[in-house]
Amino acid sequence: MRSIRPVLAFLAVLFAASIVPEEAAGQDRLKLSTIVIDPGHGGHDPGCISADRKTQEKAIALDIAQRLSRKIGESLPGVKTVLTRSDDRFVTLSGRADIANDLGADLFISVHVNAQAKGTSANGYSIHCLGQSSREGNDLFSKNLDLIKRENSVILLEDDYKTRYQGFDPSDPQSYILFSLMQNAHLEHSLVFAEEVANAMKGGPIAHNRGVSQDPFWVLWRTTMPAVLVEVGFITNPNDLKALRSESDRDRIADNLLKAVKAFKKRYDSSTAATAAPERAANPAPAEQQPETKPESGTTAAPSGILYGVQVLATGKKMKPTDAFFRGYTPVEVRSGKLYKYILVPGDDLATVRKKKKELDKKFPGCFLVSKDGETVTRIR
Repeated sequence: MRSIRPVLAFLAVLFAASIVPEEAAGQDRLKLSTIVIDPGHGGHDPGCISADRKTQEKAIALDIAQRLSRKIGESLPGVKTVLTRSDDRFVTLSGRADIANDLGADLFISVHVNAQAKGTSANGYSIHCLGQSSREGNDLFSKNLDLIKRENSVILLEDDYKTRYQGFDPSDPQSYILFSLMQNAHLEHSLVFAEEVANAMKGGPIAHNRGVSQDPFWVLWRTTMPAVLVEVGFITNPNDLKALRSESDRDRIADNLLKAVKAFKKRYDSSTAATAAPERAANPAPAEQQPETKPESGTTAAPSGILYGVQVLATGKKMKPTDAFFRGYTPVEVRSGKLYKYILVPGDDLATVRKKKKELDKKFPGCFLVSKDGETVTRIR
């Protein structure tokens, strides 16, 4: 069995370099203002093709993406949209993510069409976020491996893929182990938007909701903002295909995606509206005089009242406080819906926590300051 250590080492460096530090984001990022829409496939990569060979995924994805972009521009004038491709051209997976990262986008939406390997019964839409399934007894590969391998296999069409992806093999399940080691700092917002899409598309021309899943798609892992991949229907199902071929139905799908964007923007803007809380100590003691908090054997229980801390992880999987991910720190665990949030160095003095965050930035790229009031966790600047 070949080793994937070189892959893991490469990706660990790439992950740390790709995260945008919170301080660099600035106050202008407090509202959702830039959306990158990614029409899947393109050029010499047609994606899925209908049985009669008349319809290709790349054309459907581009049409829906263009419609969504226009609708956002018309109804949300304060929001900028950028397409990763505006015509029939090939764009690498890393190139698509780079476009979003370079723009400092607030949301990434990748549009695709699904296909059944054998048969025509599978139908409906599904929404995917980065990650490992949080279902009990459900491993990383048990649900959507065929879909994941197909979408990631675009890598093989790139001339320099062996160099660019450092040996990652989209057909080898062992390669996907690396995704379980990488955590998405934007998972919470990604899941929120995914749920909005699932709800908005229920009344559309393709009505069957296959649900929201966490899966290791390369293009989602490389983005540094909330990101989802939407499979709008099955090109192998006669009823879905009929809707995908209909201009009016594609327009309805774009309308429903717009509805999800509007709902998400409202929630996103509200959740990021918090500004920095006042410093509690006017003259805090120098950092070197602060006593170190030694790791305890279990998850710490936060004292009553408002606390400050540094959130390093939000995940659908419950973590052990002794997990190597926390690097010897003892986390405070907060349950938030289907997510578990993990906070380090809690304290009632914001100035002290800010100083400790500077140390954590090197160990946990993408971590950010939060305030904790009971079971409510709010990001602060």
